[in-house]
Amino acid sequence: MAASGPLNADPLDIPLGVQVYPVRHEFAKDIAGTLRQLSAMGYQALEMCSTKGYGREDFGELVDWAPARIRERIEAAGLKCPSCHFGFRELQAQLDDRIAYSHQLGLKQMVLSSFQLPSNASLDDWTRAADEFNKMAVKIHKAGMDVGYHNHHFEFHPIDGVLVYERLMSTFDASLIRMQFQVAVVDLGFKAVTFFQKYPGRFISLHLKDWSEEEKKPKPIGDGSVDWKELFTAARTAGVKNYFVEMDPKFLAPSAQFLHRLKV
Repeated sequence: MAASGPLNADPLDIPLGVQVYPVRHEFAKDIAGTLRQLSAMGYQALEMCSTKGYGREDFGELVDWAPARIRERIEAAGLKCPSCHFGFRELQAQLDDRIAYSHQLGLKQMVLSSFQLPSNASLDDWTRAADEFNKMAVKIHKAGMDVGYHNHHFEFHPIDGVLVYERLMSTFDASLIRMQFQVAVVDLGFKAVTFFQKYPGRFISLHLKDWSEEEKKPKPIGDGSVDWKELFTAARTAGVKNYFVEMDPKFLAPSAQFLHRLKV
């Protein structure tokens, strides 16, 4: 990861964030050094993944670290950590523990990364999982945190003629759960703006990726097909509180440079 130097402008006056997952192995080996590099690129916020939930293969010895210790390292690098990803099974098995983990990490948002359903799951399977997450969200809200759901590509495929994402939007309790929109589904032909306009106020955050429709491959943010001014303008009424770049590490520095220059 090459540093680019911090800049000063930010779309929507929201600190520029980065998801830790693409650099998780570097993070596990040298947490302080990796955080310094991200900060030097101009990132101001970090979205974590639950080290306990994701396990040693991803986060090594950090699985044994107390979340308060991880928080100290993040803040020492000048970053904030408002959000973290959790898996469905870990929340099912240890919701109280993960709420305590989140408080110690200083989170404002707990985001479900995936229902971890099999590829042949039925629409009823998705609906039952969403109903169960509604119940979890009640407890998380009572603990003082917002709740989000992160989509992948599989929510943007139809089952029995129904788009899974639309079923989730109709099943989730809108007063409890808001969406973290993964912009990468643009490679399937779905634009974030379409859903922002259809469901105003129902989004909490974004994962940012760019895609070249001509070359059919990922590109640094600002070099692809996504209309970022249009997206961030629509995000004003969507309810977005933060956003996190999640791309190949080689794209992190140029993506940060573009976003810091972007005027919306």
